[in-house]
Amino acid sequence: MLPDAPPRVLVADDQTLVRSGFRLILNAAGIPVVAEAADGKQAVAAALEHRPDVVLMDIRMPEMDGLEATGRILASLEDVRIIILTTFDLDKYVYAALSAGASGFLLKDVSPEHLIAAVRLVRCGDALLAPSITRRLVERFAPREVSGVPGFSGSAPGRANADLSALTPRELEVLGLVARGLSNAELAAGLTLSEATVKTHVARILAKLQLRDRVQAVVLAYETGLISPACLPQNPRDLPR
Repeated sequence: MLPDAPPRVLVADDQTLVRSGFRLILNAAGIPVVAEAADGKQAVAAALEHRPDVVLMDIRMPEMDGLEATGRILASLEDVRIIILTTFDLDKYVYAALSAGASGFLLKDVSPEHLIAAVRLVRCGDALLAPSITRRLVERFAPREVSGVPGFSGSAPGRANADLSALTPRELEVLGLVARGLSNAELAAGLTLSEATVKTHVARILAKLQLRDRVQAVVLAYETGLISPACLPQNPRDLPR
């Protein structure tokens, strides 16, 4: 796909009105919806056929839920980004989907502006997960608490073998700050580095640990014990610089 081309989207939701509404919003913004799916099986088939850039995936659907569909799609398509659609933000299925490789999630009552911005954001490889939501999900759903979720394997492909010893001390520091919710600009200011250097560090961390994006980096930092939610300040902007 050309760098300036709009992201191609697949909408998977068992509610016709949700699919239609999202299609109207995205099309009006010049973002093509290349396919729709009413259940997880249809979502997997449509993703393999149309190879979208972004999938908007309902977490709870008949036939096959969004968690299992997410895992199957990501196992076959390396470049697709999946945004989970849910009614409740504190949902163990959402945590499991993020751990399995989804790039973030949206509540179904999201505003049109936020929906459009989210699709464009994850298409560029960025994570869609507010620090406050990260904290709440990790605090409430440790891996052992979601292990009973059907289709949840406990880690995304490649992350089970992640070895933090492969990171340099600086990369470990950057990973810890990413897990605390700091942006590249905030990382650059706190570490007295350029944003370009910070982006290079983040890219190397993702490559060394075989992670898709910053969401997986955040989840890994918590799961390996590099960061503990209990020791985080309530506002990541309060961290010492």
